[in-house]
Amino acid sequence: MKKVLIICAAGMSSSLMAKKTTEFFKSKGYDITVDAVSANEGSKMIEKGEFDLFLVSPQTKMYYQKLKEVGDRVGKPVVNIPPQAYIPVPMGIEKLGNLILNEFSNQL
Repeated sequence: MKKVLIICAAGMSSSLMAKKTTEFFKSKGYDITVDAVSANEGSKMIEKGEFDLFLVSPQTKMYYQKLKEVGDRVGKPVVNIPPQAYIPVPMGIEKLGNLILNEFSNQL
């Protein structure tokens, strides 16, 4: 099982995105779960290393460099989510799902 964490401003919109993206993966037969936390918890969660991939939401991209540095230090990928992949409609969910699948392309 692969675990992905979305890092968001408050964790509310990202919780919806995480739930819908996990459902998308289940419907496609992938064993990938997506969860979400607020930006305040982002660095701590990366340092714990319990997730395979960390995604930074568009509204928290100003923290990307700091979060990426933590990810580099512990050997975990940190990736920005483009705005068009952060819309809780089927097209946005599919784009976010494809972004995640691309990151795991050599591991699935």
